Amino acid sequence: MSAEMRAWVRMPSGKRLDLLDPTPFDWDDSDLALGLARTYRWGGHSAWPLPLSVAQHSITVMLLRRAAAGGTLAPLDELRELLHDAEEGLIGFDCLSPIKPFLGERYEQLTLRLQDAVFLRYGIPRWSDADYLLHKQADRVAAASEAVHVAGWSEQEVRRTLKITEQPLNADPLQARYGDPAWQPWPPALAYARFLQELNRLTGPSQR
Repeated sequence: MSAEMRAWVRMPSGKRLDLLDPTPFDWDDSDLALGLARTYRWGGHSAWPLPLSVAQHSITVMLLRRAAAGGTLAPLDELRELLHDAEEGLIGFDCLSPIKPFLGERYEQLTLRLQDAVFLRYGIPRWSDADYLLHKQADRVAAASEAVHVAGWSEQEVRRTLKITEQPLNADPLQARYGDPAWQPWPPALAYARFLQELNRLTGPSQR
């Protein structure tokens, strides 16, 4: 790459995130929460007035993983679930599955470097094989449910086209926690505030 080409992006805090050589000091928590609240799943398509943010999805996956563990999960495990898509908030892009093969290995390497920087910043251990399988189960349940209740797919399309075999949920795990209408996407400001609250809860002094 030419030395004149810019490889960094400016964060709202004023920090610079180097996309090719990211460090754990290139953003602050508010940058991450805002990025995830303004990054949308399903290409921004939604049957609701608003699209679904990655921030809201991340909290859903965390709650599903906690429920699958019997209602309690170690703080670091919860934090890893909350931040499983953190790199998407840093670059403001949740890649649609059909596009990923066209972006190729260099894009995959970029996202992995960002994920490594996130895990290092927050002191998160790498996934074990067993933990990753449990995570993907929660992630796929969330995806199947979002596809039906947010993006407007039928259950048959979820199975046949998206190739997700997990059954979509009827009950929204966020409703019991926040009291909003089931599966309603949050406005960006609300998604930002709730994600940052969860992040602060899991990274505060009591969790260290």
